[in-house]
Amino acid sequence: MSDEEADPELFALLRQSLAIGLNAASDTVETRVLEGAEHVYNNSIDVALDSQGTKAAAQIIRTLMEQKEYSTKTWSAHELHPKDKDENTVNFIFTMDLLNFSFWSEKESEERFAVEYRSQKWTGYWSLVAALQRALEEEIPMTSSDFWQNEDKCTEGVLRRVFRSATNEEIPLFEERMACLREAGLILYEKYDCNFLNCIKEANGSAAALVNLLADNFPCFRDEMKFEGKRVRFLKRAQILVADLWACFEGENYGEFHDIDKITMFAGNIISPWSEQDLYSSMLDYRVPQMLHGLGCLMYSPPLEHHIRQSKPMNYGHPWEIQLRAYGVWNSSEGRFYDIIPQQK
Repeated sequence: MSDEEADPELFALLRQSLAIGLNAASDTVETRVLEGAEHVYNNSIDVALDSQGTKAAAQIIRTLMEQKEYSTKTWSAHELHPKDKDENTVNFIFTMDLLNFSFWSEKESEERFAVEYRSQKWTGYWSLVAALQRALEEEIPMTSSDFWQNEDKCTEGVLRRVFRSATNEEIPLFEERMACLREAGLILYEKYDCNFLNCIKEANGSAAALVNLLADNFPCFRDEMKFEGKRVRFLKRAQILVADLWACFEGENYGEFHDIDKITMFAGNIISPWSEQDLYSSMLDYRVPQMLHGLGCLMYSPPLEHHIRQSKPMNYGHPWEIQLRAYGVWNSSEGRFYDIIPQQK
C-alpha cells in the first residue's frame, strides 16, 4: 500500500469509535451537504487543500485516537447538559439548537455576554445552555412550544430575563432568537401537533431525513446559500440537533438513527483532538476551517489571508465565507479527510 492510500485499520478504528456502519441501512435519503461542499471544492479560487499538511494532521489525529477514548457518554457528562433520557430532554435539545447561533463578540473576554449559573459564569454555547437550565429552575417553561406562542406569557420582558447577562453585553441577536422561537412554535402547532417528537417519528430512524425535515419545514434551520450557480446546503444546526439527540440518548430511543454517519460536521467533532470546549465549538463550522488552517490543512489566497489577519468582518453569504465553510465540511467529513490518512509504517 502506498502512502497515498487509506489505512484500512485506522478507517475501521474511526468508524467503530463513531458507531458508523454497524447497521446496514437501505435508506437512500441524503442531506446533499457533501454534494454542495464538493461543488465548492471544485470551483474554489480562494481556499485550497494542502495535501502534506492534511496528511500530517491526519497522523496527529491517528495518534490521539489511539491514546484517547470518546463516546456518546461524553455528552451527558457535562454538568450543564440534561441527564434524564425522556421527552423533556428532547424538548430541551430542540430549544437549545434552535437558538444555538452567533455568540461572537468583539469585546474582551471578561466583558462578553455571560450567564451566571451555579456560581459560575458561562460564555459562548454554554451561556445558552446555562440560561435555559436557569430558566427552568425559575419555573419559566422555556422548552415548551406552547409557551413560545403565548405572547401574553412569553413576553419580550420574560425572554430578556431568561437571557439576562452577568456583564453589560446582552445576548447577541436577541430579537432574531425571539423570532425563531415564535416561528418554530407556530410550525410545531400547525404541522406537528405542538410536539417535536412527531418530527422525530416522521423521520423514521433516519438522521438524514430528520435533517431534511428540519430544513424544509423550519426556516431557522434552512442553512443554504448559492455558489457558482448551485445551491449549497450546510444545515449546520439541523445536523447538530440530530447529533445531540444521538449523543444524549446514546444511539437509542429518541436518538436511534441507522444512518448517523451522514451527519457531516458531527464526524469532525467526534475525533477533534482539542479541549472539551473546542469539542463543542468545532460543531460550529466557522471553527473547523480555523482549526484546519492552524494544522496546515488549508491554504488561503492572499486577499482572503489578509482579510482574516486584519480581523475584518465577513458578510453573510460572501464567496469567501461559503468556501471556508465548504472546505471545513469537505476536509473533515468521513468521505474526504479519512481517505488520505497515511499508512502507519
